[in-house]
Amino acid sequence: MDNSEGGTGDRPQIRDVAAAAGVSYQTVSRVLNNSPRVRPETRRLVLDAMDRLRYRPNRAAQTLGSGRANAVTVITANTTLYGYAAVLQGVEEAGRQLGLAVGVRVVESEAAADVRQAVDHLSDPSAGSVVVVAFDPAGAAVVRALPAGVPVVAATEAGGLPDVARPMLFLDERQAAAEATRHLLGLGHRTVHHVAIPSEARASARQSGWREALAAAGAELPPVVAAGWDVESAYRAVRDLASDGDVTAILCGNDDTALAVRRALYEAGRDVPGEVSIVGFDDVPGAAFWTPALTTVRMDFIGLGRACVNRLVGALMTEPEVPHLVIRESTAAPGAP
Repeated sequence: MDNSEGGTGDRPQIRDVAAAAGVSYQTVSRVLNNSPRVRPETRRLVLDAMDRLRYRPNRAAQTLGSGRANAVTVITANTTLYGYAAVLQGVEEAGRQLGLAVGVRVVESEAAADVRQAVDHLSDPSAGSVVVVAFDPAGAAVVRALPAGVPVVAATEAGGLPDVARPMLFLDERQAAAEATRHLLGLGHRTVHHVAIPSEARASARQSGWREALAAAGAELPPVVAAGWDVESAYRAVRDLASDGDVTAILCGNDDTALAVRRALYEAGRDVPGEVSIVGFDDVPGAAFWTPALTTVRMDFIGLGRACVNRLVGALMTEPEVPHLVIRESTAAPGAP
């Protein structure tokens, strides 16, 4: 709870916000503490009043009230893959702006012992509030195992985690995958093959968007080619696909996978985009400087990390950029010179 309830001095206080929004100061406190007991329309009134008054919560008071440290701990299964690292960057940037210490804890796997070790660490008040990068089974298992008293927001795949009653934020990669698939079909490709990265769900949001776009167009649905997270495993997985002369368009699970596909196509003597068009996912730094420059889906993972922190502390939240296709040189009509 925010204890700055008075209306003294030049700095707006919680009672000023309450008066401007036409609600009680207890309601403002619930909004600040992300209570589910506030109706969405009331929450919006309070957030708008904070914006008008340029109100900034007393974080120290909130910390004392919650018994948690003035910190955010990120729990993640990976710190090097682009999406994970970019979420971490966003959390660090938002935490720095809000005066929060930011720590990182790696969960080694979804094995019960590894998850329990991570949960025990996060349950200590010194860990502060928690952001879980739940793009994989390990992160999802931590979210499900955290005690109710630990304040947490999870960054997940599109749609969130089923049967989890915790705040979850995500980018709509399902719609973006459908957009990328429609782009390839619109160029005249008979169908689009998909090389998939691992997912927490049986069928990831990226796979779902790809399937939906093919079904809507009445196009053939090829079998999914499953790849691992690393470039080498993706390269091994796609060599047969790359040498198949019937394959003219490939949607890749991420840009690392697209790099592996590009190499396999090069070794098979197949031109990109003259014989095969490829689309990546994420828009990693440098994708525009490939030869040819990579058509890919831009994902605002940094904005997602910032949004997770702002949701935790009740700060005004800027929505991440909506995922969208960035068309460059790696896609063309079949047989284009």
